[in-house]
Amino acid sequence: MLHRILIPLTAAAAVGGCALGYDTDRLRQTETGGASFTQSLAREYRDLSVFEADEMVDWESADYFAGKGLAAAAGNAVPPEPVGERRLSDAQAGELASARGRLVALLDANARTKAPEDAAIAQARFDCWIEQQEEGHQSEDIARCRDEFFGALERLDSIMAAAPAPAAEPAPQAAAAPPPSVRPQAYVLFFDFDSEEITAEAIAVIDEALAAARAAGFTEFSVTGHADRAGAADYNLALSLRRADAVRAAMAARGADPDGIFVAGRGEAEPAMPTADGVRDQANRRVEIIPQ
Repeated sequence: MLHRILIPLTAAAAVGGCALGYDTDRLRQTETGGASFTQSLAREYRDLSVFEADEMVDWESADYFAGKGLAAAAGNAVPPEPVGERRLSDAQAGELASARGRLVALLDANARTKAPEDAAIAQARFDCWIEQQEEGHQSEDIARCRDEFFGALERLDSIMAAAPAPAAEPAPQAAAAPPPSVRPQAYVLFFDFDSEEITAEAIAVIDEALAAARAAGFTEFSVTGHADRAGAADYNLALSLRRADAVRAAMAARGADPDGIFVAGRGEAEPAMPTADGVRDQANRRVEIIPQ
């Protein structure tokens, strides 16, 4: 069950006129035609919502995924589930963060345009996997969602490697693309050892990145966390994602659209300064923000 405020189903309570099951029923009746990524994603979320409602009798999860499906059907940008908002073990969070990072990298490389159906399947199966993993009591469903996610990811890898680069599909409800002369710049902020706390110096970098993005017309951001090589690799992977999530929250607090901020964690796999295992190096304890 998703860790959000739960309205008791037995009371059929309504909030703002909407009871549990309302969004699920709306999505069942919503037309999701077309082959674009957002419409394919809406259909995938509809199937996931109906499964949660009809098979699992989990109306909270059903309505949550229905809400994402309705947003996609309306043409809005809907990102994959953030790992940091779920109650997971370090090992589970590390595996899911790595998987999400691969997915976001493919989506950012125009998989939404080149292979919209497989991209939608991959995102919906990732969300299914993380939701089932958090609940933790349906091992067959966890395995099914995970296997179907990686199957879709492998298809995307093959398609992206073979297909020529077409013109990118415009981002849903996004501003006009910046002129070709404008190139994204990476903004890097650093962290203290074993910490995801954002320093005053890091806030200044975030403000600089947001100001530059607004001036150039960029509306989305890739936010990637990293760690140095002190400590276990699994722990550092989860730490790098927590750092990226902390930066995402700080950016949202300063006016950036959180749905347009795509986070990933690389752990100690991509050091800015190569070191031996176990070495602390602040150059590697970083988050990179790239407007796009």
